[in-house]
Amino acid sequence: MSSVLTDLCRYPIVQAPMAGGASCPQLAAAVSEAGGLGFLAAGYKTADGMYEEIKQLRGLTSQPFGVNLFMPQPHYADPAAVEVYRNQLAGEATWYETPLGDPESGRDDAYEAKLAILFDDPVPLVSFTFGCPTRTTLDAFAKAGTYTVVTVTTPEEAQAAQWAGADAVCVQGIEAGGHQGTHRDDPATDGTGIGLLSLVAQVRETVQIPVVAAGGLMRGGQIAAVLAAGADAAQLGTAFLVCPESGANALHKQAMTNPLFVRTELTRAFSGRPARGLVNRFLREHGPYAPAAYPEVHHLTSGLRKAAARVGDAQGMALWAGQGHRMARELPAGELIELLLTELDEGRGQLTHGAYGPGSAA
Repeated sequence: MSSVLTDLCRYPIVQAPMAGGASCPQLAAAVSEAGGLGFLAAGYKTADGMYEEIKQLRGLTSQPFGVNLFMPQPHYADPAAVEVYRNQLAGEATWYETPLGDPESGRDDAYEAKLAILFDDPVPLVSFTFGCPTRTTLDAFAKAGTYTVVTVTTPEEAQAAQWAGADAVCVQGIEAGGHQGTHRDDPATDGTGIGLLSLVAQVRETVQIPVVAAGGLMRGGQIAAVLAAGADAAQLGTAFLVCPESGANALHKQAMTNPLFVRTELTRAFSGRPARGLVNRFLREHGPYAPAAYPEVHHLTSGLRKAAARVGDAQGMALWAGQGHRMARELPAGELIELLLTELDEGRGQLTHGAYGPGSAA
């Protein structure tokens, strides 16, 4: 690991910031206490809500941690397309007996208010999703002593992050669960993302700053592979989502290994932005018709998703999951990190000495 990342965590394991409740203070504290890097997800929270979670986390651990922010989004959605989708969702509103949300409920996710808090009371690390901050913002964090990471999905985005002054990039492969952190949401590129190993290698040749690899990582052997490909650390989300400390809904946790859910798919059905989740009824019925409209669609469906969770209907929830979801292990976060480290050592040994013993045939 780079020297700065080494200062933040003993082991090259980062818990992904999962917006929507999974990345709660209890999970982040457990990961940081075990030598990894725990993360809070400020996305969809108020600035005060973010600060309350930071205070809770500081009460649970003295170890370093990160906070993830969503970048404000440009206004490019077609209002007519959003209205057509609203009409399509009318049956869902009737079924769940809950009104559809206002698509114009806000698009900046209280970004400036959150920045103000983080400048005033700095945390060890801040990461960004859905875009790259300005150099002025990144310089301000550097002055405050905060390490910055920008989520990227292409070598070009990584280069832009380096130019802007980011300390590191989180390289997100197409295998990743939840939202793709593209800097520009272009429907023409849907489904054309790059696999993690190839992307890490390409970014490693493009930038000189540290690389954190994310996307479908569930085992220590996979961590060894991305480190060998040039990453400085690995970020895991789905693997930690099922931990008892995770704040994810119980139905969401159970769905990871439920044989009813056999595959994942990138969809705009729930938020208007491509995100990988388990294929359920809502995704099948509405995914093909969802417009490129984030956060408008997110606001529209928010109440529906909450209502589905209240009545125990996983078929109406956004079950975000990476491609390795069937490999999830329901272990306390500290035990999971210990197991991942054991597997990482084994994986490194195989990479160093070869997977086959002397005299074995390939």
